[in-house]
Amino acid sequence: MPFSLPAPVHSELTLKKSRFIGCVEPCVGREEALARVAALRAEHPSATHVCWALMAGGHSAANDDGEPGGTAGRPMLEVLRHQDLEGVLATVVRYYGGIQLGAGGLVRAYTDSVAQALLTAEKVPVIRLTTLRCMVPYALEGWLRRELDAHGAHLLDAQHGEGVEVTLSLPEANATELTSRINDASQGQVVWRKTDQGPETG
Repeated sequence: MPFSLPAPVHSELTLKKSRFIGCVEPCVGREEALARVAALRAEHPSATHVCWALMAGGHSAANDDGEPGGTAGRPMLEVLRHQDLEGVLATVVRYYGGIQLGAGGLVRAYTDSVAQALLTAEKVPVIRLTTLRCMVPYALEGWLRRELDAHGAHLLDAQHGEGVEVTLSLPEANATELTSRINDASQGQVVWRKTDQGPETG
């Protein structure tokens, strides 16, 4: 199960006079990540590098910001992947101290900056929600409402017409079981509606 962070966590380390300031924080996508990196550049105008890694599904990315290829962004991304994090941005601001660290030293420095920040992190499970919409006979409405809690489902809408058309939100992992329960209880009388899986609007 993937995890995210409820709040930013930080680290700071110094290696051969180079200063590395790390941060891992919640982030939903590339646009937000780029805005955060731009803000860090403004906060640290004399920094040598602002390297970053984003783990956010199809938005995932890594950037070495002028460090030798593969020595910063990719190792940072690997730490996030190894800790099963999703929807997070790792950034490391580097102030060069005048002594070269070499490729191996850079990889360790950027890896440690992210790993040390995460030592104190509170992790929260990422629960992906899905939407189900169906019409059930009136006789099943009370049963269905009682059934929702057992599956972590919430009733978003109920329309009363030929039957009761309900819109439900629930964790993806529970959808198959609840669908099966409704099919069994209705003995073939349930009518399933397509959903766009997008955000619900009121």
